[in-house]
Amino acid sequence: MSRSIVTAFLSTVGSRLVGLVVTAAITPLLIHYLGVGTYGEYATIMSVFALLTVFMSSGTNSGVKKYIAEQRSMPNWKDHVFGYYFRLATLLAVLAAIGFAVAAHLGLVAMLWGEKYTPYFYLLGGMALAVQYREYVRRTLMGLKLEHVSEPLTVLYRVVFGVIAVALAALGFGVPGIIVAQVAASLVAVAVGLYVVRKHLSLEKVTGSTPSRFPDSELFSFNHETIAYVFLLTSLYHIDVLMLESAASSEIVGYYKAALVLVQFLWILPRSVQGVMIQSTSDLWEQGRLGRITDLASRTTRYVLLLTLLLAMGMAALASTFVPLYLGEQMTPAVTPLLLLLPGTVGFAVARPLLAISHAKGDVKTLIAATWASATLNFALNLNLIPMYGAAGAALATTIGYASLPLFNAYAARELGYDPLNDLRPVRIAVTTVIAAVPIYLLPSIIENDVLELVIIPVVGFVVFAAAALVSGAVDVEELSDFLDSLPGPLGGDGRSIDGSIGSRKAFRSDGGVPLAARTQRLLVLVGLALVVLGIVAMANV
Repeated sequence: MSRSIVTAFLSTVGSRLVGLVVTAAITPLLIHYLGVGTYGEYATIMSVFALLTVFMSSGTNSGVKKYIAEQRSMPNWKDHVFGYYFRLATLLAVLAAIGFAVAAHLGLVAMLWGEKYTPYFYLLGGMALAVQYREYVRRTLMGLKLEHVSEPLTVLYRVVFGVIAVALAALGFGVPGIIVAQVAASLVAVAVGLYVVRKHLSLEKVTGSTPSRFPDSELFSFNHETIAYVFLLTSLYHIDVLMLESAASSEIVGYYKAALVLVQFLWILPRSVQGVMIQSTSDLWEQGRLGRITDLASRTTRYVLLLTLLLAMGMAALASTFVPLYLGEQMTPAVTPLLLLLPGTVGFAVARPLLAISHAKGDVKTLIAATWASATLNFALNLNLIPMYGAAGAALATTIGYASLPLFNAYAARELGYDPLNDLRPVRIAVTTVIAAVPIYLLPSIIENDVLELVIIPVVGFVVFAAAALVSGAVDVEELSDFLDSLPGPLGGDGRSIDGSIGSRKAFRSDGGVPLAARTQRLLVLVGLALVVLGIVAMANV
């Protein structure tokens, strides 16, 4: 299968959707078998692990993905990049494992989080090694532009982890059992990933030395600058959990973590886009194609904003029904922080593609400055709001921190030479959102059956939103046509027939050249249809 940004995205999003289903299946089971309090302990441990392992893995993972994707004149360039970063990744993982063990042995863990966390940190040492190799192999495959392999590898890991974790939790092994499941699943993914990597790269370079003209300093500089950037970024979605743990009970942390897990489902598409952008834009930066980067970034920003707004509206409308139905009545307190987190989650989603595109340039200092501003704001707000308002304060502080990220990074993007807001179309997006909000927020008050509500509202909301996006010009028919043309297999080429059946491409130019009167007429018709649908549903429930 020929590789394009669209096919890479489809491979990524398809695998992430399967992973989402797996996560959605195992989360309530883990909460059930562990209990809310123990699940809160697990959430705290994973937040600590994620923050500390930034120093271990973020630079090597981003570096191997960026530099292997580049086409340089040096012989065996890709092999040498793989070997260089593999040795560095191994060294950093060993140091991290030793650090976890030393912190537990010296009593630092007990002093910071309590004695019950000490045994967990000994296990985190083994987990650090397994996770490091799993992610390194996966990012190598992404750098080779083999997303159709790297992303199913994540699905394999999640499935194996889910089976082992739920089994060990059910048998009463608690948090240690979950950590063991992480290690076992990671090793399975490493074995499968290396089997594929060795077909494309020489693994002998792992133990060899790099040539004298190999740019060690460039790769090492990118590594440690990326560590600083990713640490700041990671703090945005972990510092709130850690600060809440020190100010509230494990049960409160469990409720808050459940809300975080749910809102982060909205990132499935933005993360997929982010996942393909570094390797897809590295060559564009090398060639100085700023116009192409601006076009790619501005379209991507608009698409991500539209899709995430749709998902956020649906989640907000259905939260009070979905959360107790999905996680159990005992998790109803998670609804309030969930609703508070949604606006910021949309902002973070919009920022994700920009982060990857800017990162691909290699000038990480500008990215660090923008992310530092958001991270500092997030930390300060959490520090002040958590003592006063608990989980709600954490959610409010975090949503403001999240929402600031696209603003600071849009400014950083312009400093780097491209404009991600060039084709945002904010008025048309606002019109689309308002029209779709009518059925999405009114239908829950009309439909009395909870299950029926969860089935009907997403379908009606999507149809109305999609139609409104096309009619308002938030998305052009030409863009939809181009997307379908780029699809692999039998779907490829369908775009032209759709484009021709609706109207000429000139009628739906990328600058939104449809006359205002015509658009207004179509919008009024769409609003009328939405009201008719609401009326039919209302009569059906009388």
